[in-house]
Amino acid sequence: MQLETYISDLLYRYDCVTVPGLGAFLTNRVSAKVHEITHTFYPPKKVLSFNEQLQNNDGLLANYIAEVEKIPYSTATEKIAKQVKSIKSYLVEGETIQFQNIGELILNTDGKIIFDPSTHINYLTDSFGLSHFTSSDINREVYKEEVEAIEEKAPIAFTPEKRSNLNLLKYAAAAVVVLGLSGFLGASYYNNSIESHNQLAQEQANEQLDAKVQEATFVISNPLPAATLSLEKKQTGNYHIVAGAFRIEANSDKKVKQLRDNGFKARKIGVNRYGLHEVVYGSFETRAEAQQELYNIRKEHNRDAWLLIKKLD
Repeated sequence: MQLETYISDLLYRYDCVTVPGLGAFLTNRVSAKVHEITHTFYPPKKVLSFNEQLQNNDGLLANYIAEVEKIPYSTATEKIAKQVKSIKSYLVEGETIQFQNIGELILNTDGKIIFDPSTHINYLTDSFGLSHFTSSDINREVYKEEVEAIEEKAPIAFTPEKRSNLNLLKYAAAAVVVLGLSGFLGASYYNNSIESHNQLAQEQANEQLDAKVQEATFVISNPLPAATLSLEKKQTGNYHIVAGAFRIEANSDKKVKQLRDNGFKARKIGVNRYGLHEVVYGSFETRAEAQQELYNIRKEHNRDAWLLIKKLD
């Protein structure tokens, strides 16, 4: 089992991927930046880190392996535990464990796992297709320094004729500025006039339409009886507690009915990329609400439930 492949897949979608018994791989978003010396532009990215203290099984990795390999959840859990045991034995022997596209793990003298992240892949999907690039330096000519250097060698004497030319240039420049401002103000006035005209015309059209509606008389000879509709509020939010995924849609419908009979706001959220119909206990706006409900469901109803973070269309 290529454990690093599954971890790498999940890092694109989640900020934390826990490997039970080993630790958790975490991602932290970093903004775009420019290197001041090399003038290299770097796009936004996710920076990887590792926390050995987070070892409890949250079900994310095991459920993903179970879906991909089409095996039971318990079998996936056993396979993870077996590979973690092998990784730890190699670490104790002083070997370096390399997870492709993720990083390297090694044991220090204190018996703690040290993580050296890989920089080959950017797990931030918003930056897909972006790469770093280097911009060449911009050399600006400092005319003032050049003039001072020339004057030191050969001072420049301005005659009255040249000074008058300079004055003419100043006046010409001032005239250009005035004309530019006049044109800008004139264009602004014109645009504002058009906008006011359009608004007035729209208001007049609305008044005429209101007058026609008020003059019209509607007679309904056989009015229909009043109907009372009870509409269920549509669930929103990107945090979903998954109850299961089914290849046969009829089975997913049965699961939804079963959960609703038990008081849950269950529903189907579509077909995942493996062709399975996903059923959730409910959807939540915030991660805190979803985590609290997940804790209750695992405690009282289904210990294999897990949290899916997904934006639905």
